[in-house]
Amino acid sequence: MSLRAILRSSVAAVCIASVAAPSVNAAGPVAASRGALDVRVAQAAQFSRLEFHWAGGARMTSKRDGQVLTLRFNRDANPDMSTLRLNPPRWVKSAEARHTGGVLEIIVTLADDAEARVGNADGADFVNIFARAGAMADVAHSPAHVAPVGRPNPMPPGGVVKAGYEKVDGQVRLAFNWAAPSGAAVFRRGEAVWVVFDTPARLDISKIPGSSAHYSRIQVFKGADYSALRIVTPVGTPYYAEGQGGQWSISLGAGSQATPDSIRVARDETVTPATLTAALAGVTKAVWVNDPAVGDRLLVAPALAPSKGLPSRREYVEMALLPSAQGLAAETYASDLMVSIDGDLLRIGRPKGLVLSPLSAAKAPEEAAAGAPQPMAMPALIDLDNWPKTGSGGFLARYNALQGAISAAGEGEDKSGDIGARMALARFLVGSGMSYEAIGVLNAAARKHQTLMGDAEFRGLRGVARVMANRLAEAETDFASPVLADDASSAQWRGYIAAQQGEWVDARQKFATGGRALDLFPALWRARFQHAQAKAALGTGDLVGAARLVADALSQPKIPVEDQLDIRLTQARIFEAKGEKSRALRMFQAIAKAPIDRIAAPAMLHATQIRLAKGQIDAAAAASELNQLRFRWRGDGVELETIRGLGKLFIDQGRYREALEVLHSAGNNQPDHPEAIGLRRDLNGAFRALFLDGLADGMQPIQAVGLFYDFQDLTPLGADGDQMVRNLVRRLVDVDLLDEAGKLLKYQVDNRLDGVPKAQVATDLAWIYLMNKQPESALQAINESRTTILPPALNAERRLATARAYMGLGRYDVALELVENDNSRDSQDIRAEIAWKQRTWPAAASLYEKSLGDRWKGPGALAAGEEARLLRAGVAYSLADDDVSLGRLRQRYSGFVEGARNPEGLRVALSGMNVESLSSADFGRVTADNEAFGGWVAKMKDRFRAARPAGSPARG
Repeated sequence: MSLRAILRSSVAAVCIASVAAPSVNAAGPVAASRGALDVRVAQAAQFSRLEFHWAGGARMTSKRDGQVLTLRFNRDANPDMSTLRLNPPRWVKSAEARHTGGVLEIIVTLADDAEARVGNADGADFVNIFARAGAMADVAHSPAHVAPVGRPNPMPPGGVVKAGYEKVDGQVRLAFNWAAPSGAAVFRRGEAVWVVFDTPARLDISKIPGSSAHYSRIQVFKGADYSALRIVTPVGTPYYAEGQGGQWSISLGAGSQATPDSIRVARDETVTPATLTAALAGVTKAVWVNDPAVGDRLLVAPALAPSKGLPSRREYVEMALLPSAQGLAAETYASDLMVSIDGDLLRIGRPKGLVLSPLSAAKAPEEAAAGAPQPMAMPALIDLDNWPKTGSGGFLARYNALQGAISAAGEGEDKSGDIGARMALARFLVGSGMSYEAIGVLNAAARKHQTLMGDAEFRGLRGVARVMANRLAEAETDFASPVLADDASSAQWRGYIAAQQGEWVDARQKFATGGRALDLFPALWRARFQHAQAKAALGTGDLVGAARLVADALSQPKIPVEDQLDIRLTQARIFEAKGEKSRALRMFQAIAKAPIDRIAAPAMLHATQIRLAKGQIDAAAAASELNQLRFRWRGDGVELETIRGLGKLFIDQGRYREALEVLHSAGNNQPDHPEAIGLRRDLNGAFRALFLDGLADGMQPIQAVGLFYDFQDLTPLGADGDQMVRNLVRRLVDVDLLDEAGKLLKYQVDNRLDGVPKAQVATDLAWIYLMNKQPESALQAINESRTTILPPALNAERRLATARAYMGLGRYDVALELVENDNSRDSQDIRAEIAWKQRTWPAAASLYEKSLGDRWKGPGALAAGEEARLLRAGVAYSLADDDVSLGRLRQRYSGFVEGARNPEGLRVALSGMNVESLSSADFGRVTADNEAFGGWVAKMKDRFRAARPAGSPARG
């Protein structure tokens, strides 16, 4: 990388200061240890740089006495000067630090042929040291302002121009009123937009805010023959210049200002040595402007209104012309450029001439004879009038001639040989509509000449070909190249790509950035760009702007019928959005008759939706039409939009399975398309409505489970997905489909969950297994979901489930040990059941009665679980021969016998074994486990009916 490349960057000062890249010669920067002052040294091919970075800041003043430069700071420090003393950079003889009166002075002795420039940028003071220039230019630099000859003096009385500020339509506008028409140049260099006037007035910007959404900083400069602003803006911010009389208005941000006239720049074949000539109407002078961010000088040519500028950057060997909205500006790589003005012609040259090719040098002999397709003024412009011309020999002869020119061309890396021949052939193919062939030619050229990847025209032309081939992602890569970042023509293509991808807001911003290049495109692509802008405006709700852009697109001459129908389709959608349904319906029905399915299909879709909304057809008829339409046209957003509409109709009709099937049928086609995103949202929303919001509650439980299984990949992760499963499990448990409920929970545990959620669902699964009399499976579910970070409530519930599992396996001692310190009612029930199973009748009876508490005092029939505990308590007291306790139990609960579910069994249990009218068979039937187990299952069903996670308070 050379100094030339460094200076192109808006952060050149940082690049030079860091000097880590191999582009800069010499030892690179040596940073002193970070004390109060850090002295940094760098050297480039054509200048050296000293930078002074203070911790906390300091003010520097300079004094020049011959070749001795004294830098005085208002603070003292002990900087590391070893690099400057032992190995000074080029053009520096020596340097030393002095401490005088409590402040620091650094004495730099320059070489005899050196000059120095002092400045401040990005919070650091710097000194640029370079060779004394020879004859730099023949522009006169008068020490005082001299009134222009032949026109009124624009300098206002007092020499001060106050800048005005206003916000209009999302733009920031700066206004400058001069006493008479003044020349101006407005251009971009890196991160900054420059405004340079040809009069050295003092610009008063006190009324302008220090920053805004469109800029972050404004700096004012004044030279001997100019005044200037440097405005730091976000990259890509549009800028405009409008002049009228003595007023100049500078606008930042996307707007509707007219595109400035393009300045024609070409080699002047009438003079020698080689000179570049720009036709710049109203040019007033050429001035040299110091750029403090880079440390070099810009050549600037202000001009009178109206606006005229250079649409894109132009690179030459000795300089680069910068993109401008008004006037002309150039970065200079050579120190001996000469500038002259002759009327409206600005000539730039060197004593021995610029390195320029003659106009015919870019053509191979065959191309020159045939008139090869020529590049446009901007990298991404196309010429549909001249590029596809074949001449009298026809297409094949023209193609063969351009292809033959490649083999006849030289192997040079410039556009005078092989590269130029290949680019000419690619232009011809693009102009002829043969985009795939053009892509092949350009890819082959890039493989042979890798430097083309940094060429603006190559990137622009290949991006255009890829757009025409509908390879939008590949085209986006080309147009995202840094060499096209500030190119307005490329911004049009970027906006078009964003619109095709449904990125409406992004599309509008990009179209606004490239607005000044729109009129340079052929009519066909102007119409297509305006149509894309109209769709973007419609997508963002700007119906007025969309209607205006549609009218502009339709006004373009010689637009093909297919494009006209496409534009009319968007116009009908605008009418529909405005609420003009009848007018929109007539247009949609007319467009639907077109023989082009790409256009007829969306028209038929919208016509069907409007007819349904107006009641002209019912939902069943609309669904039938959309179902046919989705098979007629496939592969883009229209198919996805059709599927979305059909799915909504099916849901509204209660045809849930069909709705999910049709919404699911699109798969992952075009995943980034807005309609695909909306379709996925509809599909997930329908699934959630069915299984989370209760829409599927009207289905039979087994049907709901079958539907869930068929589309279980739509189950969301997290709490909502878990809740869906619990809702289904609740319904299955209600109808005793415990096997199906267990399968559903087991799938969740094995495939979807981890950590605490897995433990919660595994606990529910264990309860299901216990209800289904599968204690071994319950124990396995608990053991396989162990983790050390479970909440206390969940741990307690898992302990209860484990205890019941061990009880079911007959391991009573383990079960009792698990609930030994647990005094909850559930633990009491487990202890009572174990005592019952172990035939420890006194303990069982006491525990069962205790678990009933004061229920005898309350009204109402006993619950199933309460009845089972009462029954067992009575039987246990009888078997324990505890007539006193049995009598107490009979006295308290005899009133509940008639309302019981099993009154005979309860009467037998409370009567005891001494009643002569009771047989052993009557008493024996109450000693089975069925009543108690049924009561416990009923209690568990109530818990699952609450559809709460295991371990939650509602489950306790």
